Amino acid sequence: MAVNKCIKYLLFIFNLLFWLSGCIILGVSIYLKVNKDGNRITSQSLPGVDLLIAVGVIVMLLGFLGCCGAIKENRCMLILFFASLLLVFILLLAAGIVGAVAENKVKEWVKERLQKFMPLSAHPEIREDLERLQRELGCCGLVNGASDWDVIPDSCRCSASDPQCGPDKVYAAPCSARIVRLLEKNMEVVIGIAFAIAVLLIAGMVFSMILYCQITKRDGATAA
Repeated sequence: MAVNKCIKYLLFIFNLLFWLSGCIILGVSIYLKVNKDGNRITSQSLPGVDLLIAVGVIVMLLGFLGCCGAIKENRCMLILFFASLLLVFILLLAAGIVGAVAENKVKEWVKERLQKFMPLSAHPEIREDLERLQRELGCCGLVNGASDWDVIPDSCRCSASDPQCGPDKVYAAPCSARIVRLLEKNMEVVIGIAFAIAVLLIAGMVFSMILYCQITKRDGATAA
């Protein structure tokens, strides 16, 4: 029985795109990691760059493994590729379940991560980053609000017509609350990306298993 060339090259093209996407993810995440303009506060509360680097490396390795397995018609590589995709799929599913269960704990988690910068007077190195956040997000202070500051900076000041402005003409919400809101707003995007990745993983597993079975039958017929 001959191997279906269409399946073979579909799997190869799939994995080539998979590998290229891993290169892009890795390149972008490394750029963000070394970018000197990065905000240390958001890096601490949203430590996603290191995770992106790991994801990029894993996707690149899987794409390379799948390409080699498909073009060489190597059963060992194909079954290893299938097992790796299955493992990633299970981990993705587990992460989704944990994320859904722990959704209400996000606020506490962010506050816990940012608490290490308190009191602000003991961490003058983050003042510029925090003031930038205050201007961009319309917030004041890091965890407790304006009381986090010994002297309230101008970046906390707001006009009375601003709906986010408090009674003392300073932003009412602490920046930790704004960061939590950003997380919640972006959750739908994250879920959509995770769903797309899951579909790709399933497609990759189906193609690799079909090709594996065809190669097995061909080799069995040749041996007979």
